[in-house]
Amino acid sequence: MIHKAIIFDLDGTLLDTLQDLALSVNTVLRQKGYSEHNVDAYRYFVGDGIEKLAERAFPAESFAGNMDLEAVVQEIKEEYGRRWADKTRPYPGVPELLNFLEENQIPKAIFSNKPHEFALLTVDVLLTDWSFVEVCGIKSGTPRKPDPQGVLQIAKTLQLNSREIIYLGDTSTDMQTAVAGGFYPLGALWGFRTAEELLKGGAQALAQKPHEVTDYFK
Repeated sequence: MIHKAIIFDLDGTLLDTLQDLALSVNTVLRQKGYSEHNVDAYRYFVGDGIEKLAERAFPAESFAGNMDLEAVVQEIKEEYGRRWADKTRPYPGVPELLNFLEENQIPKAIFSNKPHEFALLTVDVLLTDWSFVEVCGIKSGTPRKPDPQGVLQIAKTLQLNSREIIYLGDTSTDMQTAVAGGFYPLGALWGFRTAEELLKGGAQALAQKPHEVTDYFK
């Protein structure tokens, strides 16, 4: 199968957002009297939306009492809004990959479980040198991954069969999304999770570094 386009996950695939996310959640934890986590712990907290991030970072009993999950999520968003660009940068090799795709007129898009407003903001500021057919995060009416509805909608916009499109991501959720939608599931090993997880999630192949992704379009 000839690959004609690519859809990217965002956090852990194009952008290393881990430190800013960790500091944002740790700030809210500290304010509420809970212990903070080390940054590496957040590799397994992120990836499934901000609600799941809050549930995983806070003790299980937190939301069984008077603490409201929606209110905590809002506090995390506010903290993240203050510092999302402090440490976040594209991974090494990502700019070169995006340059290759543009030079070869290969369509590219982003679908992320990040809140839509933050997905747009981070791309507009940190990936402003490149054009994307669509940048989509989680918003009303858009189910989060691994539901493939969002990426299938992007495939429609691209006017391509999903089998012609690579979905590149760094978690099992990304790979499950790709499999469910009939996309080519390619795992990014420079991100937050392990090769074992990606393969279990359905990855057909793994890329050790961003430049290896160009091989799928040659």
